[in-house]
Amino acid sequence: MTHLPQRVAVVAGGSSGIGLATVSSLLDENIKVAFFGQSSEHVESAKEKLSVHARAGNIFAHTVDVTERSQILRFFDELAGLWSMPDILVYSAGISPKGPRGATPFVEVSAEEWQLVQAVNVTGAMLCCQAVLPHMLERGFGRIVLVGSIAGRAIPRIAGAAYVTSKSALSGLTRVLVANTAGRDITVNLVAPGRIATDMAGPPDSDTNRAALARIPVGRLGKPDDVAAAIRFLVSDSAGFINGATLDVNGGEFAPL
Repeated sequence: MTHLPQRVAVVAGGSSGIGLATVSSLLDENIKVAFFGQSSEHVESAKEKLSVHARAGNIFAHTVDVTERSQILRFFDELAGLWSMPDILVYSAGISPKGPRGATPFVEVSAEEWQLVQAVNVTGAMLCCQAVLPHMLERGFGRIVLVGSIAGRAIPRIAGAAYVTSKSALSGLTRVLVANTAGRDITVNLVAPGRIATDMAGPPDSDTNRAALARIPVGRLGKPDDVAAAIRFLVSDSAGFINGATLDVNGGEFAPL
């Protein structure tokens, strides 16, 4: 069992893909869930999809640009006024720029692309953690899960240099956060999804996904719900002694010893 008392969670990047699946999964556990995305269209679409959920009244959603500290702080201020500051933070916001030929070759990566990916994938995570940690430290309780990637754990086959570097950086951020929350019931963990069937991964029958499928022992691409289930476990009381860990969710594609 992964029993969760009623708490407040924030899912950054919760308007699509893994983030949206996580919002739905946490609602199933009677958690109040606030989420945000960068696209107002995606946020509204997510709210519509979630409107049929039995606990749809436990949702707060907003549009936030995670590269803007002021927007992040405004979101948390509004949340604190509505409910409270969160007990749980899941950072699943991320981008992986691709062109007609796929990821940009390393020697062609522009400084602008590099900086944007780090801003969304890493700096946004840092800013969100800075926003919630003072309150978690004061309460003596908190659960933080950062969404990394298999691309940050193994030799990259598909992802571009900026994305791979950003996801590797989240591993370091996880360790820093563990060190800065010692002595309290606060855990910080990383999930590292493999090839998951989301819009970011492209059509399931693409050459890239067929090649990835051949490397996955369980014989299928991952689903957003697979990752959401791992996140739900990590924020539950059942995982209270798991801290500073990386949980691979990749069907065996990457299985470090």
